[in-house]
Amino acid sequence: MMRKPLRSQLRLWEKLSTVKYRRREGLFLAEGYKVVNELMSSTWEPRAIMILGEKRYQWDTFLSTVNKSVDIYELSKKEWNVLTQDKESEGIIALVAMPRHIDIMEALIQGAGHMVLLYRINNPNNLGAILRTVHWFGIGTVVLSAGSVDFTNPKVVRAAMGGLFHLSVVQDVDFEKVLPKIREHFFLVGSNNREGVTPHACAQRTALLMGSESHGLPDTLIRLAHEQWRIPGAGKGESLSLPQAAAIMIYECTKRGH
Repeated sequence: MMRKPLRSQLRLWEKLSTVKYRRREGLFLAEGYKVVNELMSSTWEPRAIMILGEKRYQWDTFLSTVNKSVDIYELSKKEWNVLTQDKESEGIIALVAMPRHIDIMEALIQGAGHMVLLYRINNPNNLGAILRTVHWFGIGTVVLSAGSVDFTNPKVVRAAMGGLFHLSVVQDVDFEKVLPKIREHFFLVGSNNREGVTPHACAQRTALLMGSESHGLPDTLIRLAHEQWRIPGAGKGESLSLPQAAAIMIYECTKRGH
């Protein structure tokens, strides 16, 4: 049964565009069919689903599969335009509860397999693309440094295409303090544009450390790595994009298991 949203609900959902309110309320929005569908097949908790009224009938089959405990709301075009991030919206958005906070030491001890460490990634589209790649190659944990874009940013959620809902994400981590601890549990690999070995398959639990596209990693962090990786190129391009470089490193690291 479709509900009509209250004004107070609409005001709350609109405020979720800012990280302050997302963290205060423990909620965020996830837009698009593939994203919402992946949410429904994950352990993350959907609190509500919003449907654009003029497109409601194309979602009847999908909505019939949604647990009856999840409220479904029909929004007018005017109400929808306040929330949507897409120019050509598919007409479906989920309200999602943030997962339980994960402590970095808990992630190190309980996490199985490899993990990805991202230092000061400010571009939400880059972070979302990396999260999508991490999920594709079966890595379950991502650690974000302090100063990184929030992983529930709408652009991150959209670019991750649902991959976010199958990951454990630890955010706001002080890498200078934590990397020595990570070294005790993982083989630490740092990305480096200037020098290092070619990416290769990783036989042991490995933590892949990458920096932002514009600034890379500071020398203080690179020096903590057990090994440095550099991706050689044959052309004259200046560099790879961060999502491209991350995809190559993750693929090579996990290749042995394919």
